Amino acid sequence: MQNNDVMKNLTPTQTVKELDNYIIGQTDAKRAVAIALRNRWRRQQVQDEMRDEIVPNNIILIGPTGVGKTEIARRLAKLANAPFVKVEASKFTEVGYVGRDVESMIRDLTEIAVQMVKLEQTEKIQAKADSIAEEKILDILIPPVKKPIGLAPENDEDPTYQNEKTRDWMKEKLRKGEMDEKMIEFDVQASQIGMQIMGPMGMDDMGINIQELVSSMMPKKKKKRKTTIQEARRVISQEEAQKLIDMEAVQREAIKRVQESGIVFIDEIDKVAGSGGKGHGPDVSREGVQRDLLPIVEGSTVNTKYGAVKTDHVLFIAAGAFHIAKPSDLIPELQGRFPIRVELKSLTEEDFVKILTIPHTALLKQYTALMKTEGVEIIFTDKAIREVAKTAAIVNEDVENIGARRLHTILTTLLEDILFDVPDKIVSEKIEITEDLVNERLGKIVKNRDLSKYIL
Repeated sequence: MQNNDVMKNLTPTQTVKELDNYIIGQTDAKRAVAIALRNRWRRQQVQDEMRDEIVPNNIILIGPTGVGKTEIARRLAKLANAPFVKVEASKFTEVGYVGRDVESMIRDLTEIAVQMVKLEQTEKIQAKADSIAEEKILDILIPPVKKPIGLAPENDEDPTYQNEKTRDWMKEKLRKGEMDEKMIEFDVQASQIGMQIMGPMGMDDMGINIQELVSSMMPKKKKKRKTTIQEARRVISQEEAQKLIDMEAVQREAIKRVQESGIVFIDEIDKVAGSGGKGHGPDVSREGVQRDLLPIVEGSTVNTKYGAVKTDHVLFIAAGAFHIAKPSDLIPELQGRFPIRVELKSLTEEDFVKILTIPHTALLKQYTALMKTEGVEIIFTDKAIREVAKTAAIVNEDVENIGARRLHTILTTLLEDILFDVPDKIVSEKIEITEDLVNERLGKIVKNRDLSKYIL
């Protein structure tokens, strides 16, 4: 595989260290996914006969919303450069009902993989596409003069020689960007109008597109377009890149990646678990979704518009709060396919302090960057950060535990006036957020439980 070297160097310790840059705490969950990721690389090194027998240890992450379940899976896929798709179990319906069928998750995953590989291939041939685009623009500006057969050697009076000299001069101007703002008219391929086949059982997921079926038979239409040379270079380069990419090879590589390193994150798995009793009604449909999920997770072949995809070695990470249902309420066969279970802890005040400050994309860093665009430096004192974290912990405990997402609502409420006033009323190039300001803005709301429900 193309990213085999990356995977070789990505040891479980290294994976956890990388995840620590974005997710605070939850060491058990990080360790579980790090081992699962490493086992995929280990499987690749095993001899052929044994390799097919080694199945991934799928994981269930148990914990309230906003504690990092989705982020762990998403960051893991990014680290491994693996195709990743997040789906919600509650959006699926049993076969025979209106709604998405479970196989659509594999079709979505394959589509993502195709786009990934296509992007990689585009980067490889971009220089060549740019060169072709440059020549095409040059041909429009100064059409080449063909040298007649049997003409005497080149001299200063020779029109072909003069033409080549002019083209070289123009090419230099193009490369320096001196012609970027000049207008040019050129031919582009006209986009064809596609029709999507719709029908029961989520036929849109099958990706059957009339445009794709007939486009190969229809002659390619061209249309005139007038833009700046800079834009023309981009458009023509894009068109040429599409021609240079071998789509069959892209599709083969994409399917291989899905089968060997694809990750499917199934959120809200607890919503399709029974409530423990042998009820009727909604429970029946929930169990139907589980039974439909089973063959996909066990390993089956799903037909996509890019070809058949085997799911035997796709890694499935399921997640749910499991407030009402328990993992043991899932049907036994499905439980058996998720042998690793990790409970994620609720976030504490100390965790909130770290979430606000440590990650590369921490919320306070985001707000600092946003305010810098207005020429204002916003500074949070240590006591203010501690007070924001304390407020988040209190509201999560009193109202409803939504984890780290609570920090978004609290900071938006805290900074609302500043965010609104700054463009028109810049009173200072430096604004300090203090503990007193936090208490002034949030104190009354936190104390009034009804207000907390609606505002925070």
